[in-house]
Amino acid sequence: MRGFFSTGGTLPVLETERLILRQLLVRDRDDMYEYASNPAVTEYLMWQEHPSPEYTAKYLRYIQPRYRRGELFDWAIVLREQNKMIGTCGFCGFDTTHNCAEAGYVVSDRYWGQSYAAEALNAVIDFGFSELSLQRIFARHIVGNCRSGKVMEKCGMQYEGIMRGSMYIKNRYRDVAVYAILREDRNQTP
Repeated sequence: MRGFFSTGGTLPVLETERLILRQLLVRDRDDMYEYASNPAVTEYLMWQEHPSPEYTAKYLRYIQPRYRRGELFDWAIVLREQNKMIGTCGFCGFDTTHNCAEAGYVVSDRYWGQSYAAEALNAVIDFGFSELSLQRIFARHIVGNCRSGKVMEKCGMQYEGIMRGSMYIKNRYRDVAVYAILREDRNQTP
């Protein structure tokens, strides 16, 4: 899907009341490592916790060319007042045939329960409908991660069901809940 969505080599900055969503930078290493190395944060994610700050820096360097090629729509979630990166939110996959995308997010456990994930996800959903002209945006969470389901519902996503044993994550098959929102749910015009 190389370059399918052209952003001119830079990811647009999205702003909300409390957040700035911007491209991830190598200088975000310490903030990202702070949550990405925490087993409580990564428990329900597809990836393992980061083993070292160097690993996080290597990942952040790896994704920079993907931004330049217009292949990555993953924003750093930055607290506006503190200028602190507390997580990420973006699209982790596109289906161009059916004009839909999967959204995903992660927020440091120090900021759970403050609606930052929902605020970021709402901005990403709005961007997907208005700028990428998507028809459907969905998100998934491993069954048991009730917090994530609440974030999706807060953003107007509807629960669609459970895909039993559908993902092999961390050495076992996991049941995954699916939520989605359609363009017409946000009253967006094509």
